[in-house]
Order: sequence, then C-alpha cells, then structure tokens
Amino acid sequence: MINILVLNAGSSSQKSCLYCLDEKELPQETQKPIWSANIDWTATSNQGVFNVKANGIKQHLTLESNDHHQGIRQMLDTLIQGKTKVIDNFSAINLVGHRVVHGGTNYSEATLINSDVKATITELIPLAPTHNPAHLEGIEIIESILNNIPQVAVFDTAFHSQMPLENAAYPIPYQWLEKGIRRYGFHGISHQYCANRVAELMNQPLSSLKLITCHLGNGCSLAAIKNGISIDTTMGFTPLEGLMMGTRGGSIDPAILIYLMREHNFQAEELNHLLNQESGLKGISGISSDMRAICQGIKEGNQRAKLAFDMFIHRLHSCLGSMLTSLGGLDALVFTAGIGENSTIVREKACEALSFLGLELDLFKNNDSPVGVDISSSDSSIKVFVIQTQEDWAIAQSSWQLYNSLSH
Repeated sequence: MINILVLNAGSSSQKSCLYCLDEKELPQETQKPIWSANIDWTATSNQGVFNVKANGIKQHLTLESNDHHQGIRQMLDTLIQGKTKVIDNFSAINLVGHRVVHGGTNYSEATLINSDVKATITELIPLAPTHNPAHLEGIEIIESILNNIPQVAVFDTAFHSQMPLENAAYPIPYQWLEKGIRRYGFHGISHQYCANRVAELMNQPLSSLKLITCHLGNGCSLAAIKNGISIDTTMGFTPLEGLMMGTRGGSIDPAILIYLMREHNFQAEELNHLLNQESGLKGISGISSDMRAICQGIKEGNQRAKLAFDMFIHRLHSCLGSMLTSLGGLDALVFTAGIGENSTIVREKACEALSFLGLELDLFKNNDSPVGVDISSSDSSIKVFVIQTQEDWAIAQSSWQLYNSLSH
C-alpha cells in the first residue's frame, strides 16, 4: 500500500487529504480519503481554524497562529497523533500531490516537482497571483516538514494544453503570443475528472464522445471536450475571462478598463480588485456572490438579484452556444461544482436553451438532488449528468500513476 497526501491550496484556504492505495493497481472507482482536513485562514483576525475528519471522528480546532507554516504543521500533526491518527509517523507518507492552478504551456501532465518546476510556478505568479503563491508556499512547507518525500504538481491548465492554436491565440499582434499571452484555461482537473466519470456512466470510451462540462461555482468555466481532449474553454489568459461568476465579471469590453483609467484615474491594483472581488453576482446584486442568496433575493422581490440571475443565465447560454459550435454536436451536457451540483433552477434554465437540439430535461430527476445520474428524459437526444467533482481524488490518481511509472 502507498499513502498519498494531497494538498489543494487556495488564496485563503488549505484542503488536504490522505489516500491509502494499493501499490500495484489503481482503483477505477472514486476512493474516499482515510483522513481529511480543511484550513480557513480568514476565520479570525489573527488565527485560522481547521476541521479534521478521520476514524469516523470530526474535530473543529483553532490554529495556534495565522502563520501558514505553523498552521499546516499543526494540521499534519493530526495524522500521527490524537483521535484522528491514521499513520505512525510522517515517513509513512510516500508521495505528496499538489494542485497548481497555472503551469503555462510548460506542463501537460502530472510532474515531479524539482527546482525547475518551482521556478516555473514562481514565474507564473503574475498570471495567477492569488493561487500560485499559495501552491509554492505549500510545496516549500512540505519540503521543510517531510524532507525528501517526492512531491508532484498536477496543473489546472494541463487538460487544456492541447487546445488548437486558433482557439488558444488572441487576435492581437503575434509577438505577444510568442511572449506567452494566450488562452490557457483553468478548472482542468475538474473538467477532466467529470469527463472521465461521464464516459464511465455512459459505458462508452471518452475518445468517442462530444461533451460540454460546466464547472459552475464561485468560479465558473465551460469546456468543450472532443475525443477526450479539451478543444475549447471559456477561461483564458487568466481565470477572469468567460462566464459571469461569483465576484468576477467574466468577459467584458476591454475598453471599459481604458476608460476607467483615463477618466476615473483607476490604477492597476484597483482594477484588479474591481474585476476579481467586486464584480459578477456580487457586483450586480449588491447582496452576495452566493447563488443561493441571489435566488432568495428574487423570492423577496429584489430586482437587482433578478437582474444578476438573468445575466448569469444569459452569459451561460452564450458560452454554451460557443462550446457547441466548437464541437459540432453534443452527446452529453455535464454540471459540476457548487452551483452546477446544487442549483436546480440553473440546470433547468441552461438546458432550456438547448431544447431545439432535442435535449429534454426530466424535471422530477432534476429536482431530486441528483448526483452521478442522467437527468435527461427518456426521449432526450442529449444526456444530462450531474457529477460531484472530485479534484482531490483526481490529483491522487495522477500522482499514483506518476509514482508507479517512476517505480518501474
């Protein structure tokens, strides 16, 4: 058996879990971790909190400080001591897998972390300023705590790395493409996991399917997947492009930013904050970035909440059309992430736009908290799935495969 620790760092959070897997054969079905923990660094002004779950026990603990190194060490200590102990010591961990948001065009698969990989993650910080620093920090903390245990980077951009150049390039002077300004796409780990899971549920090879995967959460993106390859996606150079999101506006006329700079003296950091933190559902509704709060606002007659919802659906329809024409057909529409998995009304409205293709939703199934099932009607020409995305398991799978290849 091998123990794989997975770290999935966000700008203000740290999700971690430990999988114990057979060394010779990787299970095809999604496995549950034997230990999991989530840190929220923003819970209090000077201390974070974390939840840990193992051995059927759940604990809610306060971190001793807001120092990330100390916090991750305190979290990892629950692996080897107390009620949540699952291993005798850290040397029982064989491999650590990290989610890394931006790998540029350098990496198209899981990669063993070395000084060159860390340098690339550092170089790409300007393109993922809220995520790549957290990933790098996690890698370096693991180095200091677990010494020479091999670490693997699984890149969110990797799944989109085979996009045709005509889909990846921006129509600006070619010299900027040569300098790396192009569409990269994100949420790749989630899109790839969901595509593979749907192929399993349909009992068909992924290479034979045309899919649109809809990762709809606080961050939102679509991917057009043909023959197992992401040929188009809505996010681009950064995760700002594409759909309307929780606090991000998605695609807007770039001249708006020039106007704000010229006429209202906006600086780069102010624009960055406006686009990443104050736009999207939150910016339009004035209520929240959470779709549940938006829907509640609509019930209470809040017109700005209704406008935010209608805009979200309009942008979703437009991007679905774009992905559909890239594919030239569709076998299945897939919903995942917080909104995609839980919002009945968003799934219903999204599917309405594709009714002209013969897509017909089974409203009873759609309302029945579906997970891992086809919610289209028996007469529908296109299947519709709700998949609970399992990024941590996907990272563990990729890490296991790399470990196995290096061991033989």
